[in-house]
Amino acid sequence: MKRHAALLQHSREHHYGLKLARLARFAVDSGSPEAIAEAAQTIVEQFAEKLEPHFQSEEQGLLVELAAIGQHELVQRTLDEHAQMRELNRRLASDPEDAATLSAFATLLHDHVRFEERELFETAQDLLYPEAC
Repeated sequence: MKRHAALLQHSREHHYGLKLARLARFAVDSGSPEAIAEAAQTIVEQFAEKLEPHFQSEEQGLLVELAAIGQHELVQRTLDEHAQMRELNRRLASDPEDAATLSAFATLLHDHVRFEERELFETAQDLLYPEAC
């Protein structure tokens, strides 16, 4: 589906998130401690640079708008998942060889992006930007 201009940059940033999730998944599946540590380090670095600004932008803009029109369940799920990824990132920073944490991060990031694209953004587009439908 074509995205409204207000959501386009978020969607583009999701592509990068999926690439990070894939990197993490491949590292875990390899079973290589070196690959796991390298992927964890990349995620920790990129989290601060790319994911955290993306989360903050959504939290200060889109989620505020959705909460204002009563979409509290979608907003809360998004906030909860952002908080979970922040915690997993913190754990990866302190233990980059933790394959279970890396695996959990990969799964959550992948599923979160899919949720936002398929549910959150669809709802936002329908309710906040109906002219785009």
